[in-house]
Amino acid sequence: MNQLTTVFLIFLFSSTLNVFAQEAVTPRLSPLEVKTVKNEDSYVKVTYSRPHKRDRIIFGDLVPYGKVWRLGANEATEITITEDIKMAGRDLEAGTYSLFAIPQEDKWTIIVNKELGLWGAYNYNKENDLMRFDVPTSETKETWEAFTIDFEQRQDKTYMTMSWDKTKVSIPIDFQISE
Repeated sequence: MNQLTTVFLIFLFSSTLNVFAQEAVTPRLSPLEVKTVKNEDSYVKVTYSRPHKRDRIIFGDLVPYGKVWRLGANEATEITITEDIKMAGRDLEAGTYSLFAIPQEDKWTIIVNKELGLWGAYNYNKENDLMRFDVPTSETKETWEAFTIDFEQRQDKTYMTMSWDKTKVSIPIDFQISE
């Protein structure tokens, strides 16, 4: 190879390195979270993103009353159930579903939907709803900076809780015993 060709190839190779260099990965403003509760050989797992209050008015403003909300940020919240359960007294078969809510001041309508992989609630389709039910809201003493889904055990019962700002809802979950 002559010198000119060698210099050209070195220049070409070094200039393409920048094309393949990756940009630094910055964390999401609303980080992904996974919460799980187990009961014997079964579990319920919720995958969601945690938006933060950041001095904003949350309910009635950032999250409007009366509109379908993805229960978090980014992708729609998903729930995976490995065995049939009762959610708020209604039967729910094992599987993976999207969760949405319609917040009101005194209650939230919780929606379990068959469609997966949605970004937010933009393409939410009511015809894919498996169930809807209302749960009352309660006011918390402390302010929850980040939207938080968790599981609480109270007197041999399991509750999926959702808390943000000064609002909390609790959904009873009953694990069904196989016979």
